[in-house]
Amino acid sequence: MARFVVLFGPPGAGKGTQARRASEAMGVPHLSSGDLFRHHVGTASELGKLAKNYLDKGMLVPDDVTIEMIADRLAQPEFRPGAVLDGFPRTVAQARALDELLTRRGASVGMVADIRVRPETLVRRLSGRWTCQAQGHIYHDLSHPPAQPGVCDIDGSPLTQREDDRPETVEKRIQVYLDQTAPVEQYYRELGLLYEIDGEQPTDEVSASLLQEIDRRLPA
Repeated sequence: MARFVVLFGPPGAGKGTQARRASEAMGVPHLSSGDLFRHHVGTASELGKLAKNYLDKGMLVPDDVTIEMIADRLAQPEFRPGAVLDGFPRTVAQARALDELLTRRGASVGMVADIRVRPETLVRRLSGRWTCQAQGHIYHDLSHPPAQPGVCDIDGSPLTQREDDRPETVEKRIQVYLDQTAPVEQYYRELGLLYEIDGEQPTDEVSASLLQEIDRRLPA
């Protein structure tokens, strides 16, 4: 049976890292809505043009645009065994659309991991993040600074900060999350699918908790 896991939590909660680890452990693809948005924006697709204005302002992309991107991706053959979804759904409408998409395939969401992190921790994590222009190597002012400020240790390319990682945009992203996506938590709680994880633990401890619960709820 196909296994679908949703990783839920605010920007900076560590969904990407945990999703990749869960994907490897489960043997199913990792589907990141953020990566999907950036792909469409980077290729200037029609959906990407629609999404860009919202992403640059730290706002949620409208449901219809997001759902269309995800539905198109999930229709690909590699997603038949399941997926770890990172950053989707982020509204109740998206959650219901995902339920409908999977039901048509005889599948369903098996578990939702809600990674919990305090807002002040999120701002500290996100606003110090820098990315190299050449190959996307990531640095952080506090946890992983480059040897030479503004320069990638690996390839020497300049480091830049994504628009949505600037402090003022980070604060808005978190507030948008709190205001608009918190109802998704209640939606999945009522379905008995929600599993809360303390995202302020060390990364490996978060992973251990997540993988243990996946094995319990969705045995291979």
